[in-house]
Amino acid sequence: MPENKNLVSLLKGRSGYLPCQFLQMACEEKMIYSNTPLLPKQLQPASLDLRLGENAYRIQCSFLPENEMVEDKLKDVKLYEFDIREGSILEKGIVYLIPLQEGLDFPPSLYGWTNPKSSTGRIDMFTRVIVDKGHRFDEIPRGYKGKMYMEIIPRSFPVKVRTGLSLNQLRIANVNTLTLGKKGFEQEYKDGHPILFDRSGFAIEFNNVKIDNGIFTSVEITGDNRDSIVAYKAKANSTVIDLTKINHYKSDDFWEPIYSPKNNRLILEPESFYIMVSKQKICIWPHLLAEMIAYEPNSGELRTHYAGFFDPGFGWNGEYSSLDQGTRAVMEVRPHDVPFMVEDGQTFCRLKFEKIIEKPDMVYGREINSNYHSQELKLSKYFETDHL
Repeated sequence: MPENKNLVSLLKGRSGYLPCQFLQMACEEKMIYSNTPLLPKQLQPASLDLRLGENAYRIQCSFLPENEMVEDKLKDVKLYEFDIREGSILEKGIVYLIPLQEGLDFPPSLYGWTNPKSSTGRIDMFTRVIVDKGHRFDEIPRGYKGKMYMEIIPRSFPVKVRTGLSLNQLRIANVNTLTLGKKGFEQEYKDGHPILFDRSGFAIEFNNVKIDNGIFTSVEITGDNRDSIVAYKAKANSTVIDLTKINHYKSDDFWEPIYSPKNNRLILEPESFYIMVSKQKICIWPHLLAEMIAYEPNSGELRTHYAGFFDPGFGWNGEYSSLDQGTRAVMEVRPHDVPFMVEDGQTFCRLKFEKIIEKPDMVYGREINSNYHSQELKLSKYFETDHL
């Protein structure tokens, strides 16, 4: 990276998402700022972890500020305020708003998106970010200057949160994003960068990949044998999950395992929460990033996936080879209204791929202690791995 260059000059004439080295510059140049020093561990390959502030608000309902400041709108819906510096419990089904420690001072060309971290989505915490005068959730307008606030609704489990915890992350883009279409995917495959792999680690041929504004993946129901766990269903009444405790809780206190069914299909119960896994393995090469889009069939009876960011290096084994690549995607699933049947190999989610401005100085994987680098069906990091 050229010396004595600021971020705006480095980005001139370039479009796409910012890699970690540019995000670090944005922090150093106070485009991202905080009264509490930003920590190196917040930087991910193509995103920045956002931290909870000191106070939280119990609010009557979710809201978007539209043309108002968040704090002005908050006065109309606030029930009470409480301190979370020493930890506080958020109850199931209740709406909370927590100001984040980080603020933004974007130049005109920068804008962003936020998304729940994987560990957040996998415990059925519905989280999204709002900003002053914002009219959409999780979107940071171009040139935004101001605070960010996180809405939290625990769905399946009460949780204990504390100041400084990171539940969401921020991606920043310059000018325009460069989304891959069918021709772009075809070129990636010609260049030796296949995206989907079978369970043995062999690339799935391009002609067998379902593409429509992204790559579609399907769900695994069969497992390796009839004793295989193919999904987990959240139990209805469980104790509190303290989000500061990693690899701590026994899974069977919170989850009901679902084993491979004889007829290769499952009936999912309405308004229950499931953790499932993709049939295909996915490799996000270092020059790409992806977002798993919440997928709802036209019937509207099923929603899959809350947490969406896939960083450069996800599922990549570190070698530029098309063999033995890929990691399965774990999906959060919640049927609506009526029981919903899913079958092995049924289309379940869509991955939108985009290019990053330049290869990040670090990629997702063991070297940065990524929690889900080589996952199969895996619960959130708060649960003991030897119980999965």
